[in-house]
Amino acid sequence: MSTKKRLVAAVSVALLAGGLSACSSERSSDEDAGASASGGASAGGLIGVSMPTRSLERWNKDGARLTEQLKTMGYETTLQYADNKVDQQITQLENVINQKPKVLVVAAIDGTALSPVLQKAAAQDIKVIAYDRLINDTENVDYYATFDNYKVGQLQGQYIVDQLKLDSAPGPFNLEPFAGSPDDNNAKFFFSGAWDVLKPYIDSGKLVVPSGKSPKSNDDWASIGIQGWQSSTAQSEMETRLNSFYGGGKKVDVVLSPNDSLALGIEQALDGAGYGKADWPIVTGQDADQANVKNMLAGKQSMTVWKDTRTLGDQVAKMVDQIVKGETVDVNDTETYDNGNKVVPTYQLPPVVVTADSVQKDLVESGFYKASDLGL
Repeated sequence: MSTKKRLVAAVSVALLAGGLSACSSERSSDEDAGASASGGASAGGLIGVSMPTRSLERWNKDGARLTEQLKTMGYETTLQYADNKVDQQITQLENVINQKPKVLVVAAIDGTALSPVLQKAAAQDIKVIAYDRLINDTENVDYYATFDNYKVGQLQGQYIVDQLKLDSAPGPFNLEPFAGSPDDNNAKFFFSGAWDVLKPYIDSGKLVVPSGKSPKSNDDWASIGIQGWQSSTAQSEMETRLNSFYGGGKKVDVVLSPNDSLALGIEQALDGAGYGKADWPIVTGQDADQANVKNMLAGKQSMTVWKDTRTLGDQVAKMVDQIVKGETVDVNDTETYDNGNKVVPTYQLPPVVVTADSVQKDLVESGFYKASDLGL
């Protein structure tokens, strides 16, 4: 979303030892009460952290890292995951608001559904940081911390251009594009970044989309979106495309996958269709999930765009601390992220392309994974 399992297990053990009561289906194992060593309430106060789901590896890592950092800074935390259910996330937020936290950190499932509950937070002067997913249609989001999500798509698109040598090779090459979950604000940025790079080659005929799943513009991205970023849905969709449009020896040359979860399902579909080393297509991804990194090392995924979530967690913890202390909050973008009601002050971090050749340097030497996690 292994390192993930060890992190979650460590957090869970700490929580159970603390004897915390459960107020949601996941809270008993996922809430991290960063109490002081004496067992009393933290001097820094309570910080609420809401993550969308535990079904993707990255959110487990994000939640563990952020609460760990806040705990070391002297804060008590409540960390909850909402099973990708909007109503559950709203209920969890309402419960946390009743505990009067200093700050809410929210990675939204549906960025358009939280306006009423955030109004309740604002009424109690609780500041809100949108975590990696912009919260839309509300005045009551104070800051946003994320990676340059348009750049993520650009990096995927440019990788395809470079690997296929689209500026010089005759082509045409068969492309199958995918987009992320339609309720995730980031998905449109990922797609737009990639499509702005690739569409000129589609228009010229250098890239063709046999399935016809080729959005006419960035605004149509949701027409190929995979709800909930589900690997199984992406697998089923890819199987349908392969069975329907790739008979008679026709092969797919490249798959634009916006993240690793979708890529995993796509790769399973390719495996099932009999693709092998000789004809395996280029497959993009994002997040550097462990299974996908292993697939890169095995030649089944070409690249992933790595967003080092440790740096995001560290930055958000710093922003929380600045809010609580009444200091100026660090931001580096005050123009890009208009949520429909306001331009949200944002801190934006840079993504990095990782390939099989750079796994050791980027992911192992940085400590993101141990070599043994990846079979190295």
